[in-house]
Amino acid sequence: MSPVSAYQDQRVVVTGAGGGIGAALAHRFAAEGATVVVNDLDPARAAAVAAAIGPRAIPLAGDASEIVAEAREALGGTVDTSYCANAGLASGGDAFADEAVWEAAWDTNVMAHVRAARLLLPDWLERGSGRFVSTVSAAGLLTMIGAAPYSVTKHGALAFAEWLSLTYRHRGVQVHAICPQGVRTDMLTAAGSAGELVLAPTAIEPEAVADALFDGMEKGRFLILPHPEVAGYYAARATEPDRWLSNMSHLQQKWETR
Repeated sequence: MSPVSAYQDQRVVVTGAGGGIGAALAHRFAAEGATVVVNDLDPARAAAVAAAIGPRAIPLAGDASEIVAEAREALGGTVDTSYCANAGLASGGDAFADEAVWEAAWDTNVMAHVRAARLLLPDWLERGSGRFVSTVSAAGLLTMIGAAPYSVTKHGALAFAEWLSLTYRHRGVQVHAICPQGVRTDMLTAAGSAGELVLAPTAIEPEAVADALFDGMEKGRFLILPHPEVAGYYAARATEPDRWLSNMSHLQQKWETR
């Protein structure tokens, strides 16, 4: 007899699940026996992924910042195992990007996580268990050329995930920050020539990200690195910042002259 999954009959929410990493996470949780709310801003994409998953999926269209209460109601009143804050905005641009671009990136990549946590934490703390999964990106540990709003707000997402973990882990709330480099999704395509230079050569499939998350959840890891080499880059950034910045500057120049 096969062992029962830890996620059997659990209730999960995945935002930004209309494709890419979010869809892969939703499929994986459902395959493990969970009931999954599949959220996406686009109703057709949410419905298509939910239909592909089958009866364990509930499509829910809407802004990721505003769907927690509705998702919880759809799941019968609670989010058991995991809330996956996966919806993200890959905003390119430099320091001169419009204020609206910065505001949209901040709202989606950081404040959506804060708003979700505000609504989820009271129940989780009372119950003594809960799990917040934040899709951050390696840009939150390092940076990304040509994408100041994205890089800065992903640093913010990582900082909030760290804060949640250190503040509530002793009360049963587990937090995981997924930090992949390139993943073969629409977001990689949208990254344009910078993505082709930096991310595409080592890009992985979304399902590999889901595999890394489940491995990390089983082992209780905060930092989920689908590209293990990111750990070395992160260590170099911390211990030799000037050398690391010089190398990144060379990469920036290479991109500018492509």
